[in-house]
Amino acid sequence: MQFTTAAGPSPLDRERILGKPVDRIDGPLKVCGRARYSYEYHEEVPNAAYGWIVLAGIAKGRITRIDTAEARRAPGVLLVYTYANVPRMAPRGRANLVSQLSGPEVQHHGQAVAFVVAETLEQARAAAHQIRIDYESTPGRFDLAAAQAAAVKPGDDPSAGSESAADTAVGDFQGAYDAAPVQLDQNYATPDQHPAMMEPQATIARWDGDRLTLYTSHQMANWAASDVAAMVDVPVEQVRVISAFVGGGFGSKLRTHADAVLSAFAARELQRPVKTALAREQLLNHTTRRAATLQRVRLGATPDGRLTAIGHETWTSNLPGRSYYEGASRQTRLLYAAPNRMTAHRLAPLDLPEAAAMRAPATASGQLAFEVALDELAEKLRMDPVQLRILNDSPCDPERGPSRPYSGRKLIECLREGASRFGWARRSATPGRVRDGRWLVGMGVASAIHHHSVRPSSARLRLDAQGRLTIETSMTDIGTGTYTVLAQIAAEMTGIPMDRIGVRLGDTAFPAGAGSIASIGASSAGASVFHGCEELCATLVRRAGFDAKTARFEAGRLVSGRQSRALGELAGAEGLEVLGTVEPGDLHRRYAQAAFGAHFCEVGVDIDTGETRVRRMLGVFAAGRILNMKMARSQAIGGMVFGVGAALTEEAVVDVRHGYFVNHDMAEYLVPVHADIPAIDAVYLQDSDDLASPIKSKGIGELGTCGSGAAVANAIYNATGVRVRSYPITLDKLLPGLPSFPF
Repeated sequence: MQFTTAAGPSPLDRERILGKPVDRIDGPLKVCGRARYSYEYHEEVPNAAYGWIVLAGIAKGRITRIDTAEARRAPGVLLVYTYANVPRMAPRGRANLVSQLSGPEVQHHGQAVAFVVAETLEQARAAAHQIRIDYESTPGRFDLAAAQAAAVKPGDDPSAGSESAADTAVGDFQGAYDAAPVQLDQNYATPDQHPAMMEPQATIARWDGDRLTLYTSHQMANWAASDVAAMVDVPVEQVRVISAFVGGGFGSKLRTHADAVLSAFAARELQRPVKTALAREQLLNHTTRRAATLQRVRLGATPDGRLTAIGHETWTSNLPGRSYYEGASRQTRLLYAAPNRMTAHRLAPLDLPEAAAMRAPATASGQLAFEVALDELAEKLRMDPVQLRILNDSPCDPERGPSRPYSGRKLIECLREGASRFGWARRSATPGRVRDGRWLVGMGVASAIHHHSVRPSSARLRLDAQGRLTIETSMTDIGTGTYTVLAQIAAEMTGIPMDRIGVRLGDTAFPAGAGSIASIGASSAGASVFHGCEELCATLVRRAGFDAKTARFEAGRLVSGRQSRALGELAGAEGLEVLGTVEPGDLHRRYAQAAFGAHFCEVGVDIDTGETRVRRMLGVFAAGRILNMKMARSQAIGGMVFGVGAALTEEAVVDVRHGYFVNHDMAEYLVPVHADIPAIDAVYLQDSDDLASPIKSKGIGELGTCGSGAAVANAIYNATGVRVRSYPITLDKLLPGLPSFPF
């Protein structure tokens, strides 16, 4: 299926099953412990040896000596790898492959420098501590602020269009800003963050002759197969990756880490399966991070609140030679109208662990700055922040104008509905005026935007003689409900009951699915299942000899007038198999495509300690057709919790002397816990977008994160009058401002 024109009417529009709050079909497996994650294939892979990765103890320099003799003699040890004896170095230029054992040079603290395999996990870990490594340290760069002046413009991807360009300019920003009657010029800082998912990176590697099977925790199974095939030097067709259940990823499992590659090497050499999991304390310095940003936002406006100039500049970092950057200014290109605009990004090389995507990459960081800047502008204008956002809404791409309208944009509706539900009219416009005992109480608002796209995806559908339908695709489920929504789509299209539909995911032996990235999974994989169902239904109608105009699918049967045939009977003894595909056309170039929302937050801040407590939150979203209301709401709430963490607690703290993240475990990398989170409500507006995808849906997985942290920050200001522009907003940043208020 080529998605080049608006989606027309289809059986999905009935929404008898689709959109309903259907329970997860994989839920019983998870609560009973029968959903097997990558480290748990004990029956399929018996007698596995255990690997333990040794990480670099310096941030920059080189290894001058590795003594592995004692480790090799340790009980149970089967193999020890270093850069000197690992079978093959990493191919250069593979964007999704993290460097490991590639030479004596150390690029960052936590880089893999040795690998021990033993009979038991305990033996491997104990032997790893017996490896003696001498380093020659060299000065490194670890401080973004210190490197800001040396940052350079990153390269553009010509195929990606202006939305992914490093810099954009429309009109005369500087002239319009200088002439604006009301101006805002502020700087904001967001810290390094880590995905901190429940399941660490983990792999079991098994060779059968020259064919490799990897049970590995990865969001993009086909990417992992391609990466590891290049490393072990076999055709990708000889590598099978299985990621049937992934215990969270948030971007960290888009890269292929040492657990997969080194397990594959060792398993081939030992002719025995090898399993490796990263320990929790290894994750922050070995795997990828969301890079810190420094952002400057300049806004020019008329006294009535019309934006005349928008400028948003971002400085961020990555390892030398890496091209990825946290494009925090990109979301600003699509959000509000202004005739004169400028966005820019600069990338500084730092010798910290590699920077890559983390949930709502770039957009989350960008809105932490821009949506607070807009709140500050509303304060200058003495204007309601909701009304300021509504006034500057745009029905088309603000940078390209009417030639590129939005496929669907209900930001105003989200803001108005949210304001009504939240009781925004009760908000005090003067900060610090509302008290509840010892708590200062305030409300904040922020808009949400996340870009939308459809990517190539395929799914195989098999109907057997018993009328059971099986869906197979390498698309992964990282806790987002993919198993269930694909079954709902098929049930709506074919009339087959949900309990007679099986979904198999996360296996590269299946047709290539879109994977779990950038909120594209449900729309893309769902579109391929939708197309497969169309093909299947058309074939069944032809086999039955029915009139396609009158035929309908109900309860596992094909019905036309008074005639009725069981689907299993039509499939026959050999069954019926079809392939569903989707290929995006140019609709995303002709139409701006994004999901929208509005976040509202109420906080209390202790007048003596500065302790902040989120009291309530509401998110109202417009994201196309909602495929499963229960899971969509869950996704939104989870994203909003991410926003609370970004606003109040989360920071991977860099030791700028030694170049590593100090707080590298869950005791010190602070994410919100149950006691931090009150009742959160999430609401979706009716919004079916026929230009967004063949199933009229948009991505939702990251939308809840976008802007939610800014709503918390704006609520803190409304409560206290203290504006903190460096995240997270911790007690030490609030306390100096609190005594100046009369109580």
